[in-house]
Amino acid sequence: MDADLDTLATALYVRTDDWLKSAPERAPWRPAVGIVPKISDAELVTLAVMQALLGHTSEARWLRYARSHLRALFPYLPKQPGYNKRLRRLGSTIGWLVGVLARDTTMWTDDVWVVDSTPVECGRSRETARRSDLAGWAEYGYCASHSRFFWGLRLHLLCTLHGLPVGFALTGAKADERQILLGVLHADPDLTTGRVGQIVIADKNYYGREFETALADAGLHLLRPTRKGETPRAGAEFFQPLRQVIESINDTFKGQLDLEHHGGHTPAGVWVRVLQRVLAMTTAIWHNDHTSQPIKRSLLAYDH
Repeated sequence: MDADLDTLATALYVRTDDWLKSAPERAPWRPAVGIVPKISDAELVTLAVMQALLGHTSEARWLRYARSHLRALFPYLPKQPGYNKRLRRLGSTIGWLVGVLARDTTMWTDDVWVVDSTPVECGRSRETARRSDLAGWAEYGYCASHSRFFWGLRLHLLCTLHGLPVGFALTGAKADERQILLGVLHADPDLTTGRVGQIVIADKNYYGREFETALADAGLHLLRPTRKGETPRAGAEFFQPLRQVIESINDTFKGQLDLEHHGGHTPAGVWVRVLQRVLAMTTAIWHNDHTSQPIKRSLLAYDH
């Protein structure tokens, strides 16, 4: 099987349609009697993934492009307001699909995870921070990697070394990374089932006796750099090369999937646009794995 966008879209649509038919409770509720949608949920999810992979940050421009170039794949395309409304209603479905696709890869059983968070900027002016619908969720935070303050959110990612998202969360910029990781593990207990000795590589912000005890109780072994005043910790020789892995994953989200150009103005809008990009990354890795591509996280075959 080839690794190209049309093949990926077809494979994603077929699997999504099958999964939604076998688990109809995962699809958005709609009345039994009424107008039947002209575009199915599986088609809409596929359309959203293609938008993220092709780098279209404007929904209106994306739909104009799709009408000109993708009619063979999508006989009916909604207008921008309908597309936006349907996409927001599919938020929980998209989050579920990320986990289903991840579990359908050979990387799911990898015994090393990396964890980190990355800024998702939502505005720059004081007026935006004061009047935005995101105020109260988005907040001011500091990005140590770029030595700058920002106003927005943080995407917390728990990934394999291939970049496959295992767990994720979107929080305010000041949220405690340790508590978010524990929350991600608590929200999906199956993540740690049968993973005794699973290694989690993190930066020095993931520290604390109670935190490490909680991870150990879940069967996870934390590797992180030694903090000032601590006795040397084992595994320090692995941090520098593997630290670059999570930085590279974050760069893929921002440089190729335009994470910080999400264009969302409401909590629901930002959430589904971030989910759209997480699903696009997961889909690309899933398809590369099933087509035996040498680099699982490569998006080069799908961005044109």
